[in-house]
Amino acid sequence: MAGTVTLARRDGIVVITVDNPPVNTITAAVRADLNAALDEIGRAASPRALLLRCAGKTYFSGADIGEFAGPPKEAEYRALWARFENQPVPVVVAMHGTVLGGGLELALACHYRLAAADARLGLPEVTLGIIPGAGGTQRLPRLIGVERSLDLILSAKPVSAREARALGFIDAVIEGDLLEGALQYTRDLLDSGGGVRRTSERPVDPSTATEQIIARMKARAEREFPNRVAGATAIEAVLASLSLPLAEGLAFEERLANRSKDTPESRGAIHMFFAERESRRVRDLPPGVAARPVRSAGIVGSGTMGGGIAMCFANAGLPAVLVDADEPALQRGLATISRNYDSMVKRGRIDEAEKARRMALIQGTLDYKGLSQADVVIEAVFENMELKRRIFAALDKVARPGAVLASNTSTLDVAQIAQATSRPEDVIGMHFFSPANVMPLLEVVRTDLTSASTIQTVMELSRPLRKTPVLARVCYGFIGNRMMEGYAREAERMLLEGATPRAIDTVLEQWGMAMGILAVFDMAGVDVGVNVHKANAERYPPDPTYYQADFALAEAGRFGQKSGKGYYRYEAGDRKRHDDPEAIALIAQRAQKLGIAPQAHSNQEILERCLYPLINEGFRILEEGVAQRASDIDVVWCAGYGFPRYRGGPLFYAEEIGLATVLKGIESYRARFGPMHWEPAALLVDLVRQNKTIAAWEGEKKTA
Repeated sequence: MAGTVTLARRDGIVVITVDNPPVNTITAAVRADLNAALDEIGRAASPRALLLRCAGKTYFSGADIGEFAGPPKEAEYRALWARFENQPVPVVVAMHGTVLGGGLELALACHYRLAAADARLGLPEVTLGIIPGAGGTQRLPRLIGVERSLDLILSAKPVSAREARALGFIDAVIEGDLLEGALQYTRDLLDSGGGVRRTSERPVDPSTATEQIIARMKARAEREFPNRVAGATAIEAVLASLSLPLAEGLAFEERLANRSKDTPESRGAIHMFFAERESRRVRDLPPGVAARPVRSAGIVGSGTMGGGIAMCFANAGLPAVLVDADEPALQRGLATISRNYDSMVKRGRIDEAEKARRMALIQGTLDYKGLSQADVVIEAVFENMELKRRIFAALDKVARPGAVLASNTSTLDVAQIAQATSRPEDVIGMHFFSPANVMPLLEVVRTDLTSASTIQTVMELSRPLRKTPVLARVCYGFIGNRMMEGYAREAERMLLEGATPRAIDTVLEQWGMAMGILAVFDMAGVDVGVNVHKANAERYPPDPTYYQADFALAEAGRFGQKSGKGYYRYEAGDRKRHDDPEAIALIAQRAQKLGIAPQAHSNQEILERCLYPLINEGFRILEEGVAQRASDIDVVWCAGYGFPRYRGGPLFYAEEIGLATVLKGIESYRARFGPMHWEPAALLVDLVRQNKTIAAWEGEKKTA
């Protein structure tokens, strides 16, 4: 057959092979070709069995998420799955790679399920604010019961082939060649008299859905999915499998699935799904520009950031040379890396042999000449322009021609750093987030002189490093930290007005931020923020209250978790936050000194005063062209700053609640506090005045 599906006969078994690269998404074309293949099989001599498989690196990775914005497609999936389930001969499915969502749901409709040893299988739909809508909530409970089904659906994490076998929704794990192993399994099945075995004909075991189990699952959904309904909706759908025949259950599932698509959480999560893929595309690079090969790396600085960056390369199988100024510092850095890997071993993420392999990829040296063969060199020392320029001048002398020279700066002007070299076209910012070996975001900062090849190299390098790259132009703080200024400023100002750290952080966390901003300062180090603000004092408005809560605590030796006290108090060896009257008293004393009168703050005011400046600065960044697109700004904050993915990022959220609402709020605070910090961005004002969306503005700009 033509298209994405081919048919072949082996010993009377019809092998159906789907090839829709890169990840065998179940698109409309694949569905049409599978239907045509079943028609062709029906016209030919009756086979003994059918074997469904995929070519390429993975079995079906899921449904086509691009279809979610259009008319519902569940009926198409349901009809196609039913054709496989109702075949008169055994239907065996052989899975490999990443088996997710609709791909797994199709397998559940087949009669026998096999998986390669390295396969990973799961139903991740709740992470997109939706539920499995192609039979997953109805067929899976018929195989493994309600409790295990909800465990899999609510966790949204794929399980290994062996775990799937133990759970009971696959029949065998195939070692070695999957196709040959699946054919042999099918032959053995036929020889033993095994026949059609339809999931739809199985009842759901009621003992897997006791009142206690249901109560526990509902409590879990409420705990793990705050401000969201997908978890509760998934439970509602799965419980329906207890009482409804499959056909009615599938129709009920479809209604719930379509309802879940029309929620703010689904819109936000799906926006982020596409935004993260779009962020890798650089709009103005010339066609055909090639990335340089990166086979090895060098890192200058073996502290927290440098060590984490070295781990990123080792985790990707790339050798890295770690340089520091003195032996004790270098050994401390290597020891920290070793402890981090020990923690991964302890948690079962890697074994001792893998730890040894990765550690062997990281070499330490005190000599810059050790960087002479590296394809990319990343400077990761503390934020000091003079020091960074000295390092880049030294790198210019030892790095090989064509090597990418990158700075891990979080705020400084990369163009000034590049001027210390004779090759500014090779210089770029690579801003990793701490801990660098964990956090997915990578801000890639281009200067006006950075070459297209250098940009493309770093954007492509992000893939093996397992980072989500976002391209930015040079400005103070780039995208993320520049937007952080107003967000944190208002949190600290409200402290001076009498709000407590707990009150502010609780509002932010209950709204969905991964961590309240004041707890973040304690984790990062209150003194770190103070030093940055002292070093850049000329950049800030003439506001005597600016970040004074930080200054008050730092002057009292309260540096956060590392000193056991900051905005909160911490017990030895425990990162749990404890309210501390001493911190509140110090901030109150500073407020009195500054003449700031105490006032009450509603939860709504706390939320608005933190989020609106963040959003407002995002509009300025977008208008100035610091970010390529609005969705890139959303990616930065969701991937790097704990902004809830289900809210879609700051600018997406602004449109969800209404740009006019945001502008009205900013103007109301301008009336209270003056224009120094509360002048609305010109782009925001224009969009509201013209009743225009961000997407429309971007479209006009692109075609201008």
